[in-house]
This record gives sequence, C-alpha cells and structure tokens, in this order.
Amino acid sequence: MSSHVESHAHEQAPDPQGSYLLTLSLAALGVVYGDIGTSPLYALRECFHGPHAIPATPANILGVLSLVFWSLIAVISGKYLRYVLRADNQGEGGILALTALATPIKIVSRTERWPLVLLGIFGAALLYGDGMITPAISVLSAVEGLQVATPIFTPYVQPITIGILVALFLIQSHGTARVGLIFGPVTLAWFGTLAVLGIWHIFRVPGVLAAINPSYAVRFFALNQLDGYLVLGTVVLVITGGESLYVDLGHFGRRPIRTAWFAVVLPALLLNYFGQGALLLSTPEARTNPFFLLAPPWMLYPLVGLAACATVIASQAVISGAFSITKQAVQLGLLPRLTMRHTSSTESGQIYMPAVNWLLMIACILLVIGFRSSSNLAAAYGIAVISTMTITSTMFVVVTRERWHWTRLKVAAIVGVFFAIDLAFLGANLVKIEHGGWFPLLIGVLIFTMMTTWKRGRRALAGLMFAGARPLDEFLRDIATNPPLRVPGTAVFMSGSAAGVPSALTHNLKHNQVLHEKVILLTARTQQRPRVDPCDRVQVEPLACGFWRATIDFGFMEEPNVPEAMQLMSGAGLHVDPRTVTYFLGRETLIASKKVPGMALWREKLFVAMSRNAMTATNYFSLPPDRVVELGTQLEI
Repeated sequence: MSSHVESHAHEQAPDPQGSYLLTLSLAALGVVYGDIGTSPLYALRECFHGPHAIPATPANILGVLSLVFWSLIAVISGKYLRYVLRADNQGEGGILALTALATPIKIVSRTERWPLVLLGIFGAALLYGDGMITPAISVLSAVEGLQVATPIFTPYVQPITIGILVALFLIQSHGTARVGLIFGPVTLAWFGTLAVLGIWHIFRVPGVLAAINPSYAVRFFALNQLDGYLVLGTVVLVITGGESLYVDLGHFGRRPIRTAWFAVVLPALLLNYFGQGALLLSTPEARTNPFFLLAPPWMLYPLVGLAACATVIASQAVISGAFSITKQAVQLGLLPRLTMRHTSSTESGQIYMPAVNWLLMIACILLVIGFRSSSNLAAAYGIAVISTMTITSTMFVVVTRERWHWTRLKVAAIVGVFFAIDLAFLGANLVKIEHGGWFPLLIGVLIFTMMTTWKRGRRALAGLMFAGARPLDEFLRDIATNPPLRVPGTAVFMSGSAAGVPSALTHNLKHNQVLHEKVILLTARTQQRPRVDPCDRVQVEPLACGFWRATIDFGFMEEPNVPEAMQLMSGAGLHVDPRTVTYFLGRETLIASKKVPGMALWREKLFVAMSRNAMTATNYFSLPPDRVVELGTQLEI
C-alpha cells in the first residue's frame, strides 16, 4: 500500500473555498455540532450537582474547568480534527467505515480479522444507545429551564418533553430538507448566545481564565484523589459529540468541519463553560442549573425556547445518523434488509427507516419516563460514547500502521496519548453502570448480538447454498447435450454467490422445463468502499449456450439499483432490453435446527426471525415487481 493513502481524500476532490466553504461550514454547525453544542446545558452542572458531585469550592471549580478546556483541546481538536478525520474511507467516516479500512467486512471471507470486526460491530452497536439517550437528555434539559423561571412548570416538564420528542419523530417520514435549511442559522444563533452569556460573566470574574493553566487540573486530582478521578465520568459529557464529527465526514468534508469548529463552536463552548465557572465562583448555589442562571430573568423564556430548538436540531442529527449507520450495516451484511424510503429527490443521503425511527421514539419516551430528570439521565450518558471512542482509537492504530506506515514510535507517541485519555474517561465511567450506564451497554449488547447473529447466519446459509449448488460447467454441458425449449426474452437469475448454479435456475428448469434465449447469472456485491465508479460497476463474462455471468458492485453507502446498473452492460458487449427482462429470485424458507456447528439453537431461531422480517429482495434491489418471479426452497440451518 502506498504511503500516499493518507492524503487519498485530498486527491478525490479539492477543498471547498470562499463562499461555498462558508455555506458548508454553516450547514455543518447544525448537523455535526448539534450534540456537543447542547452539552453546556447539563455537563458542568453534573460535576457539582449530580450523583458524583463534588463541592463547588474555587479550587474544584477551576480544576474542573481546566479538565473541560483540555478535554476539548486534546480529544476534539487534537484526536478527531487533527488525526482521525484523515482516516477516511474514500471520503466517508464513522466506526464502520474505519473498520472496513482496517479489515474487510464480508459475508464470506477468510481475510477479515474477527477481533477487529467484532470490535467495530460493537462500537457501531453502542452508537444506538447514544442515539436513544441524546434526544431524551437534550430536550429534557432544555425544558427543565422552565423550572428555573417558576416551579409551576415542574409537573409539566416530562409531558412537554415527550410531546416535543413525539413531534420530532413524526416529521421524520416527511423528510427534513425544508426544516434543515434553518438548522445552520438557528445553531449559529445558539452558539452566539452561548458566547455572549459566557463573556458577560467572565468580565465580572476574569480570574476564572486562570483555569487554562493545566496545573489546576493536576492540583484538582491531588486534592480530591478518587473522587476527583470519578468526576472525569461527568467531564466526558463535554465531548460526547466527538464521534459525530467523524460519522458526518462524508456529508461535509474535513475543511468545513474544521472551519466551523475553530471559528465558532470551540470559542463559544469555552466562553460558555468559563462563564458558568465564573458564575459558580461568585454564586456557588447556582450549581443547581448554572446554564440557565447565566441569563438575566427577562431572557429566561426566550433562552428556553432557543435551547429547545437547539436540542431538537441535535436530536435530528442523531436520528439521521442512526438511519445512516443502519444503512451501512445492512449493506455490509450486518443487519437484514430494512424498509428504507428516500425523503429527498436530490439528496441520496436523506433517508427514512420506519423501524429504526419508531424504536428510537419508544426508547426516548421510556427513558424520559423512567429516569425523570436530565441529571438521572446524565449518569447513563457518556459510557457508550467513550467506549466507541476507545474502539475508534484501536482501529486507528491499525490504519496508521498498515495504511499510513507509521513507525511504532510515532504511533505510541500520538495514538498512545489518545488511548491514555480514552481509558481514563472509560475507567471513570464504569461507576455509572449501576446508576443507568447499564442501559446503553444493554442496547449495545442486544444490537451486537443481532449483528453477529445475522453475519454468522448469512455465512452459514451461504455455505449451505454453495455446498448444494450444481457446478456450472456440468450444468452447461447438460444444456448443450439435451437442450431444453428456449423462449424469447432475457432471464436474470440473481444469486449471492458467483460460484455454482443458482437454485432458482435449477428449480425453474425442473418445473417449467424451458429457458429464455438469453440467461444472465447475476451477483450483486457490496464493496469495502463507500461508492463504486460507474465505469467499474459491472463485469460481464460470456459463457456457452446463451449464458452470461455478470457481477454488479455497489458501495456500502449506495442504494442498490439493479435495473439501472444493467444498462451499463451494453458497454461490456451485453445488450439488455429492460422490457423483455424477467428476474428470477430464490426465496429460502429457513428452519432452525442444530445443523450449523458452532451456532446455538437460540441464535438460529433469532436468525430465522430476522430473515422473515427482512425487506424483500425485489424492493431492496429496486426490481420492477411485475417482472419478478420468486421460486421457493426450504432449508434447515
């Protein structure tokens, strides 16, 4: 592998410039930074008011602020923006894209490294737990601002929060293109408000800026020892949006994400956190809700409204991210095909998945009802994110060594520091497990089990299909020796493997005793890159007796459209008239048994249940329903 891989994305497309860069950077504010941008609502408060709170003494306040400052600098500015964003898979980011860079993720493969694949799958699974908690804690913490204005609203905080969340999930099926136009400006107003509120209090207590000196963080640990270390489990809340930077890399590119961070987000966040610190230094009793107490009384209701808008935008970004990562998982063979609808005629990335949407909505509502307050939810928050961040660091080591050819010394000096920070945060979060941290871990384990079961089941099914498939050479010799009746038109027999004769072809010939004049044995494959160039999408090989072998390659970020891709076959010497094509699909009815070694019966039953609820191949591959024939077979696994 060439050492130029590191700068591969730069060669793919030039960096945006001028007004286009500003437009993309503004759009990135709402999508990329919504999560981390709403952390000031609860992050600092939980250090001095949560289950593991410490006294709001001047030394502790400055120590925590120092930890906040250096966490944002080291983890977000350093790890993610300086290094991890460069580990793109043809412009795409995220834990699954990074895992695909480190090792292949395929249904049938002997080249993938299982430990890395399992780590990547678990990291992706954990993001669903984060996706459930983020909308709940963000919207709840914003609505709780009403309690600061008057205790009259206390009984209505949960109903209002649930109402906002239900409305948010209901609009998903209509798409967010129009609403998305205001995301950037609203988020810009939010960050501007954060900065102004912070500056006002910093001017009143300028000594708070001394916390930039890391010696205050060191002194904090020396004074508080174990209690000080456990506070890291709350400080991690200020960096919970870090993984979003990487997931959204493909939507905006590195430069707009970096521009938005250094020009707007980082200054606004630091000013607000230091402003909250200044307020706590002068008024320690403000620890109950330092964010909303930054504002003068006349500004409180508008601030709650703006905070609610910002948290809805942050939640929207997380929901869209859940759709995106589910789509990647389906394409990489980690989840069954799920119903997916496009909500934009121009943006292929804007999709809606009903099953994912409703599960997230139910989970968010149950979290609000079960945990009751954002402080209780904060105990459950963070452990999933920091676990995924640690897994990202692990995958990053593999990429730097094998793709970028870094020396061991360079890896240890740079990634070793990130590992140390990740492990420190992870260790401090372990005490959160009994206080609610079990929830995202439970969700992660459940989804991890589903993903690994589906992957293992598909591998077992592919093995059974391959073992029972008739050799193609033998089949073609029989056709040449005893030719069946041929009828006009083109028959496309789709199969998951390019080896052997598809079961649908065998069954069709056995029962109907005819063949079309032109027969295409077609395999659609998902590659380890996000997108496949149309010039490389189709490979065609002529066989005998009017048979052709064809493969169509799609990237894991693309939607498979077989009829559209087949039009490219004319360039390879195979002309196909879509009006005369009939698609033959095999439809397996699976029965759980103890036939597959190494796969427990309960996992086989889970795999069968997932298969029965999967989206049909007709819809998944965008086949015309009136030109599809399905031939069933029964298989024991």
